[in-house]
Amino acid sequence: MSLFKPKYTIVKVRKKEIPNGVWTKCAECSNPIFNKTLEENFKVCPKCGYHFMLTARERISLLIDEGTFQENDANLTSADPLGFKGPKTYPDKIKSDQEATGLKEAAICGEGKILDKKAVIAATDSRFIMGSMGSVVGEKITRAIETATAAKIPMIIVSGSGGGARMYEGALSLMQMAKTSNALGRHHKAGGLYISVLTNPTMAGIMASFAGLGDIIIAEPKALIGFTGPRVIEQTIRQKLPKGFQSSEFLLEHGLIDMITPRKNLKKTLSDLMEYLT
Repeated sequence: MSLFKPKYTIVKVRKKEIPNGVWTKCAECSNPIFNKTLEENFKVCPKCGYHFMLTARERISLLIDEGTFQENDANLTSADPLGFKGPKTYPDKIKSDQEATGLKEAAICGEGKILDKKAVIAATDSRFIMGSMGSVVGEKITRAIETATAAKIPMIIVSGSGGGARMYEGALSLMQMAKTSNALGRHHKAGGLYISVLTNPTMAGIMASFAGLGDIIIAEPKALIGFTGPRVIEQTIRQKLPKGFQSSEFLLEHGLIDMITPRKNLKKTLSDLMEYLT
């Protein structure tokens, strides 16, 4: 038996700190993704294919040829026609979302080229009052459609709204559903092409109006699409809904949309459709 106790040296290993903003955790598979890799992959998880939300400007940058986009009606802002009262007034809510997003409103509209083909494009932004449609969003989209009709070029709307009609404006907001739909009807009657692109989520009054009226309706993979959420439907009808109900895959299987296109292929798909159908 040894008379001496062995000596141990305790070595403290200093963990290397990872700076904030370098990695993003995938909401679908929990895989950590290097932010540079995520950006290079169009904000799609390289492991499971989960499509992260994009801002309206990111959508336009993704689809429109560099240097060709000209924004229209950029300075239109909402009034407060009903004098809405709540925990936060309507003007205060608009101001806070303007400061947070750098946007004037929840939609960006303008003209540009997609692989050298002219088009009018509108994109909604879910960060601004959930991408909901008030009078200004309805007016901007209606003007965009009318521009496409007058120029005889395709209209493309990329929808990403979980808010539908904007409750702060009451019936004035609901009127925008008919207004945008009528503009699309005139565009169709004039022989114009309209392609609707549905992203996660596209719900409520947006889906019940212009988002559901495309000559061609394209959706991103695994997008939530419908009028109201599945939990509300289950509570109302007191039945369990099928698996994947209201997903883009479910809607494609049941004939409610025309195709599902991964984000990296969307620009080429739009260009091909414009070439074939115009």
